[in-house]
Amino acid sequence: MAVPDIHDYRGKRIHMIGIGGSSMSGLAELLIHEGYIVTGSDRTDGYLMNTVRDAGAKVTIGHRAENVHGADLVVFTAAISSDNPEMVEAARLGIPTLERAYLLGQLMAGYPWSVAVCGAHWKTTTTSLLSQILLENGKDPSVHIGGRLDAIGGSTRIGHSDIFLAEACEFRRSFLQITPTLAVVMNIDADHLDCYRDIDEIEETFGLFLSRIPDGGIALGKGTDERIVRQLGKLACRTLTFGLSDTCDYHPGNLSEDSRGYYAFTLMYGAEALGEVHLAVPGAFNAENALAALAAAHLLGCDMQKACATASAFCGAHRRFELTDTIDGVEIFHDYGHNPAEMRNAVHVARRRSEGRVIAVMQPHTFSRVRSLFPDYLTCTEEADITLVTDICAAREKDPGDLHSGMLVDGMREHGLEAYWTPSFDETEAWLRAHWRPGDLVITMGCGDINMLNAQIHAHESKHE
Repeated sequence: MAVPDIHDYRGKRIHMIGIGGSSMSGLAELLIHEGYIVTGSDRTDGYLMNTVRDAGAKVTIGHRAENVHGADLVVFTAAISSDNPEMVEAARLGIPTLERAYLLGQLMAGYPWSVAVCGAHWKTTTTSLLSQILLENGKDPSVHIGGRLDAIGGSTRIGHSDIFLAEACEFRRSFLQITPTLAVVMNIDADHLDCYRDIDEIEETFGLFLSRIPDGGIALGKGTDERIVRQLGKLACRTLTFGLSDTCDYHPGNLSEDSRGYYAFTLMYGAEALGEVHLAVPGAFNAENALAALAAAHLLGCDMQKACATASAFCGAHRRFELTDTIDGVEIFHDYGHNPAEMRNAVHVARRRSEGRVIAVMQPHTFSRVRSLFPDYLTCTEEADITLVTDICAAREKDPGDLHSGMLVDGMREHGLEAYWTPSFDETEAWLRAHWRPGDLVITMGCGDINMLNAQIHAHESKHE
């Protein structure tokens, strides 16, 4: 069956299953702006739902068959199962369906600069920084990111230039529906092993994505990632690298790090100095993110002095090592990191920032990820003084009945970590308030709804003031 083309449905009703997701909510805003009538549903009323409501979408909480009645096209995410009642009803009524990745690819098609940022980690931060650089350089891009950025007023921006910038996600090979003219590859790492056989298959799929770049396009990849370098070597298009090593095309000169983990460097393109950067977000990974965004900006014709100034002032997207409160002398942060590698980096940044104790609060995300990366979870918070683990966020999955957070805590303790299982947000907040002390730093981590714990703590504190 032919894949529906979104352009054939302009002015008609598009129903979006999972409209509260970070990507779907932004796509809903884009469709509304382009004259489509948008309705949607989600299982819970997340923080992005008010955004799509304000944009003009009619939203229903809960998935029910009648939600699709009257729809001309149903858009769904890869996380929606085939037995979802709305999917079943759409099939029964013969309503065409379109997966989210196809929709994004169709919206990006035709732009001379179709810019896609991909990788297992740091897509949102790099896309956010690049979008802000393009904006402040007067490039007027259209933007779609998997998070919220104040500079564009959310997760989506409708521009009027020849640039469409978006994240490209490898989950269930979604990014294979995008044909980029500039692809930025941050890293290739083991994740989403519920839909990939192993890291080698993940690498092969990134290779397929890069092979979609036309001969006149550009592939920009991390030059210290051997898997990326191997795939770049197979391409007919122009290839360039970025990274902390001076063997990369774009690299830092005079790299320095202060006592709290903030980096400064001269942006180099080969032997040419393009500008000075003094980052306002900590961590070596953010230095790499900045190099990637600045390299892409250079290729897109930006004024690099302005670009470096923007990079120096960039404070990050929401849910990326974001300070949400200071209570009782305790700094409380949230980070979107949801696999062990990302959590390890977030805790490392917290450790560099805090002279007191670091309390890491982990919400493991999906049973399949916990199962496939179980050993890595047991030590990824080892730089923290204390680790709290909430119940696993099932997200799109069903509880298999043989895996729970208590098993993670037991394994952490066997590795010498001080860890506690605090299943609910109420129990986690109670533990924190009973045990934190001035000078501590608390960081909550996960891509589920763990950010609502921060909101809950803030709300309870506001009532006490």
